[in-house]
Amino acid sequence: MFSTPTDPARLAALKATDQPFQPGECADRARRAAELVDIAALPRTGPGSSQLLWRDEHSVAWLNTWWERRDTGYHDHDGSAVGVHIVEGSVTNEGLPIGGPRRVHRYGPGESFSFPGSGIHRMDHDGGAITIHVYSPPLRAIGSYDIVEGLLQRTPGPPDEGSPASPRMLESLDAWSQTGHPATMPGP
Repeated sequence: MFSTPTDPARLAALKATDQPFQPGECADRARRAAELVDIAALPRTGPGSSQLLWRDEHSVAWLNTWWERRDTGYHDHDGSAVGVHIVEGSVTNEGLPIGGPRRVHRYGPGESFSFPGSGIHRMDHDGGAITIHVYSPPLRAIGSYDIVEGLLQRTPGPPDEGSPASPRMLESLDAWSQTGHPATMPGP
């Protein structure tokens, strides 16, 4: 553990619920957790790391440091809603568009957003970003997406490992935005 909450009892109270949180409630809990973490105590070396803030039957919260840029690629949370609060630096978030332009939203310090458990999205964390993510119900798995031999493919992964970037997906979406047609993608 690399940072101690300034008030562990208040942090523990944030997870108190008898049912899963809705997406907006996840974002609210992430914002409130940010008020209780001493970011000055974070070591600022290496690519970054994650610290578990809490886990129970209804939610899990992580403090993430991104000292180097980190593209999550397109992924889903296997039914878990997420709320993200940006403590420091900036991140982008975008849902997976189908047949239309990409819609990238940039968030900076003090801003929060949420995403439903049914969604597929991608986040790009600038180097130096610090974020808090609250998932409800707790993550069971992460599905990552990319284009393989011209087809959309979902690859399941464990909940405690980062999802990989989706380079072929981004290339195809950028081509679609520019031409109105998907890129012709070579095999892997």
